[in-house]
Amino acid sequence: MARIRRSPHFDPAKGVFTNPEGPAGETTGGAPTPDRKELLRTYFRSEDRARRAPSGVLPVHPTTLADLARPPREGLRVTWTGHSSVLAEIDGARILFDPVWGERCSPFSFAGPKRLHPAPFPLAALDRVDAVVISHDHYDHLDLPSIRTLAASGTTFVVPLGIGAHLEHWGVPDALVRELDWHESTELAGVRLTATPARHFCGRGLRNTQHTLWASWVVAGPEHRVFHSGDTGYFPGFAGIGREHGPFDVTMIQLGAYSEYWPDIHMTPAEALRAHGDLGGGVLLPIHWGTFNLAPHPWAEPAEWTKDLGDASGSRIAFPRPGQPFEPAGELPEEPWWRAVSLPLERHWESAGPTGPAAHPGGEPAQGPALGLAADR
Repeated sequence: MARIRRSPHFDPAKGVFTNPEGPAGETTGGAPTPDRKELLRTYFRSEDRARRAPSGVLPVHPTTLADLARPPREGLRVTWTGHSSVLAEIDGARILFDPVWGERCSPFSFAGPKRLHPAPFPLAALDRVDAVVISHDHYDHLDLPSIRTLAASGTTFVVPLGIGAHLEHWGVPDALVRELDWHESTELAGVRLTATPARHFCGRGLRNTQHTLWASWVVAGPEHRVFHSGDTGYFPGFAGIGREHGPFDVTMIQLGAYSEYWPDIHMTPAEALRAHGDLGGGVLLPIHWGTFNLAPHPWAEPAEWTKDLGDASGSRIAFPRPGQPFEPAGELPEEPWWRAVSLPLERHWESAGPTGPAAHPGGEPAQGPALGLAADR
């Protein structure tokens, strides 16, 4: 708590962390208040509900642990396991971002957003992980069952300021936790991990008290650099992160669960491509889509919109199936695999343009329609 109060990103008068570039939404921390009645109509309209889920079984890649045991040829390999969970093998270190292997991203085992595809491989069977990096404490990023499984392996947790209290409460030894404020770094396994700003909010209960920080992350090794956005709205700070820490071999950027109902704290695909350019990214890996139904947009829309933008701009974008490893220096997985299990989409972004209304910042609701909780917590 003493470190939190000393943070330049903490408002002691209000007792909350604050966002870069000023408040987002209608609260200091960034959780806006949507029109609840309209949101409920959107969520429960039958034709819209059908589009928010795949129409068939998702093609999870049959990765084996033996595949991951072989070192990457060029020193960097990335495996997206679904949503925002990514295993980055970088210059000999193995970094696992936002591991969520649970069936639901919810405080309840019987309700809340349920996985749309199985985890590609058992978390407990995963070989050495040097660090588990958490972006913020919402349920779809900080998953209690996954944390307990990984804590039993003795790995180190690198987290934003304040999240150590969650881990301590769950029995993770203090010696295994490194808490960082924005712009602070720690080194382990030959790489440097730096917490960088993001535009979002925190909280795991009915009230958003903003007592824990949210962050994006930079991991820099001797030869390679990667960026993980966590959850964030677009803000000019991406350019500063790129200047200070880039260029990046891979940017893993959130581009799902956006909506006009909750601006400023999630990005649309158009904004994600803009952030990718600001960061000086090489390959873009879309994250925060495909695994959970967290927003009113159709299930496959983030991928389809991103592919259109990538084709038009010539950007290098990877579209792996969940669990499919790839090396950014090699051939990228580019097949639009989601089309085989997606209902037809209305391509509204084709007329909106990169600065039009379809590119408005996105995020998640302060209170979801089913649980009275944030849909992505």
